[in-house]
Amino acid sequence: MSDSRAPVILRPSGGWSRPALLDWIKRLADAKADILVGLDLSPALPFADHGSYFPGWCDSPADARELWSMVDRLAVQDDHLSATSFLAGSEIARHFRQLNNCGDRFGAGRGRLRVCEHGQAAMGLSPQSCFNLVGAAQVGKSSLTGMRVLHRLTGSVPIWPFDPIPKKGPVLVEIYTSIAARAAGIRKGRSKVRDAQSLDQVLNALKSEKHVLLKSYDDHSTDAILTTAWLRGAAQDEMLWAPAGLTAEITRTEGWTFGVL
Repeated sequence: MSDSRAPVILRPSGGWSRPALLDWIKRLADAKADILVGLDLSPALPFADHGSYFPGWCDSPADARELWSMVDRLAVQDDHLSATSFLAGSEIARHFRQLNNCGDRFGAGRGRLRVCEHGQAAMGLSPQSCFNLVGAAQVGKSSLTGMRVLHRLTGSVPIWPFDPIPKKGPVLVEIYTSIAARAAGIRKGRSKVRDAQSLDQVLNALKSEKHVLLKSYDDHSTDAILTTAWLRGAAQDEMLWAPAGLTAEITRTEGWTFGVL
């Protein structure tokens, strides 16, 4: 892709929310916009390690799409596409670490990881278990709510690697912002950018022009700009679309983080 302009932050008049994001992506699909959308969340829970999302439970979903459907169904009364009610079921809660309540099936240490998350660790990153819902670094809450969004986009927008890549129109992928930070030359332990000069330096490393100055330099905004610039170039790397560990079974049950080989 020849476009080297720096990404810009979109700010809808009503602000961003999960329903607003869902509507925005649906509009992209209706317009058949050629755009790659990166979502910083895990699209599924670990499955490969035990052959099940919730081992020992007869109602455990068989694949990612069934998982998305279950999360959305059990949390359908929750406002803002949140997923609090999904965790109310005793069998499901047993697998999660929640505040003041660690389920007996959570496992040892940091908890269960997906195959691609083991790949992230091999890259020197620090993946967190989706079953962990406690702490600043946890990704479980955003992943569960994201599954509700993915369920409602099923059939409208291709979600990699669960769906084939279309010749035209939007595609969703899972991203991990630290992968983009490493590609931009930011060393381990210093993956956040919090000022204009540093942001332009990493954008330059990604062959992007200088950014439009922001009112404030918070982690969310700079992560979005940096990762978008990286994703624009990385999408041209055919190897990233066909990682060696992405088997048919992993594709069906766990999905994959774009950028992990």
